Amino acid sequence: MPRKFVDLSIYLENEVITDPPFMRPEISYQTHHETVEEAQTFFPGVEADEFPGAEGFAAVETVKLSTHNGTHLDAPWHFHPTMDGGEPAMTIDEVPLDWCFRPGVKLDFRHLADGHVVTADEVAAELERVGVELKPLDIVLINTAAGKAVGDPNYINIGCGMGYEATMYLLERGVKVTGTDAWSWDAPFSYTAKKVKATGDTSLIWEGHKAGRDIGYCHLEKLHNLEALPAFGFMVSCFPHKIKGASAGWTRAVAIFDE
Repeated sequence: MPRKFVDLSIYLENEVITDPPFMRPEISYQTHHETVEEAQTFFPGVEADEFPGAEGFAAVETVKLSTHNGTHLDAPWHFHPTMDGGEPAMTIDEVPLDWCFRPGVKLDFRHLADGHVVTADEVAAELERVGVELKPLDIVLINTAAGKAVGDPNYINIGCGMGYEATMYLLERGVKVTGTDAWSWDAPFSYTAKKVKATGDTSLIWEGHKAGRDIGYCHLEKLHNLEALPAFGFMVSCFPHKIKGASAGWTRAVAIFDE
């Protein structure tokens, strides 16, 4: 049966802003002629025009990254040292692969204001609107206003976020992987900081992430192109890079449709 693939990942690149200044990626590029010196450690005396094709050796990139640059999957260890009521939190290399290739469900919250914290009632209402009853291990993707803002200097402050109750609503129904096209699963920090200052309530900080203390789960951040997806009827592939003991792993997230 023919298949359609929809790329849900952003680029890793130097110029487009998808992170605050202190954590942006740095990529340096070497052309085929610029790696001849390195190649000569293996093939002494062989010059650029003597390699096959006479165009030097090999193009290579050197990348300085956080595990949270680009489209990535957060492990429970990122959120808190423990999960499931006190068990050691999984690192990214311990996340079951079975969680990462599952039917997808998209919730459309593009209409919600930047900084809005989504509630459990809003999740339930959106699921009812699109006619979806969640099944265990469904991958739930949140389409926010940030999806169209990649590269905007204000990107990290755009989009709504998922609150504790909304996150627990999903987890209590067996969801283990969620995702958002915003910079964070939670509401942008700039809005949360104002609420914390006004109320003194520090439990508001990262409340969606911190749901992982109660039920361990993973979420995808900085997804892209969710606007191209229907509410259901597709598979999501989001296998993370296998980084020992890490809090996250990069992924080429993809939606797959049988046609």
